[in-house]
Amino acid sequence: MQEKEYFCEIESFIKKNEIRKKEHILESNYETLRNYWEIGRLIVEAQNGNSKAKYGDELIKKWSKEFTNKYGKGYDYTNLSRFRQLFQTFPNIGTLCQTLTWSHIRYLLPIKDKNKRNYYINLCIKENISVRELQKEIKSNSFERLLNKPKQIEIIQPRNNYSLLGQTKNPIIIEIDKGEKIKTEKELEITIISKLKLFFNQLGEGFAFIDNQYKINYENKNYFIDILLFNYKLNCFIVVELKLRKLLKEDKAQVEFYMDLIDKNIKETIHNKTIGIIITKQNDKLIANFVKSDKLIPLTYELKNK
Repeated sequence: MQEKEYFCEIESFIKKNEIRKKEHILESNYETLRNYWEIGRLIVEAQNGNSKAKYGDELIKKWSKEFTNKYGKGYDYTNLSRFRQLFQTFPNIGTLCQTLTWSHIRYLLPIKDKNKRNYYINLCIKENISVRELQKEIKSNSFERLLNKPKQIEIIQPRNNYSLLGQTKNPIIIEIDKGEKIKTEKELEITIISKLKLFFNQLGEGFAFIDNQYKINYENKNYFIDILLFNYKLNCFIVVELKLRKLLKEDKAQVEFYMDLIDKNIKETIHNKTIGIIITKQNDKLIANFVKSDKLIPLTYELKNK
């Protein structure tokens, strides 16, 4: 890609963050960190690879001025440099997205010793400590005071004992404006996206919105997933497809194909297998059909006028 193309792709991630801030959409720590990581990756690529990235400060200075003028100081020289460092320091960002916030990461990035850094990351994961508590641990030299320091400290994987269906309500109620009718799948998608917080609260805990019409390429062909979610308690992606009709056999096959694409191209080794949800319509009711392994588990949605 040319420099301008990298600039435009970075700007697309910035726009996603800024749009969701303005719309007050349920904050997704996963998505925020992932976007910052992707921006860092693109900066490194634009600077001709990781080995040469440290010599690319002029490019960051140039871009930071443009991004700061458009989107504010959140994308100044310091933060763009941090995004680059985030990608260089953490090639796999998945585990961190589930537990740590960007504020945590900012205090971890300056730690050059990998063992020391991983010690503090594990402390955050195991103890769920706040940013202030992390600061205190670092300031008090918690790592240096260990009597027996392991030779190699690896980042631990968060425990996952969460059951989705144990938290999900049935039926799931979605309020719509008086007199409003949903006639197309696009209208249904817009309704769900516009009521994300309500949708998530009834679906269960730990859901974060990734994107709608999420594009994924396979064998030189683009596929678009209606809605892509991530659940940090389940530690997996959720593919959602919308069909404003009764469930057909091919719907399950389509969603399983998308689940497989996510598992092969997006999912990291620390993530659990992707789950699918097919929302269909039957007898004036919307049914959420959960696809997990070979099972289909139906739950009912009800659209009610305010």
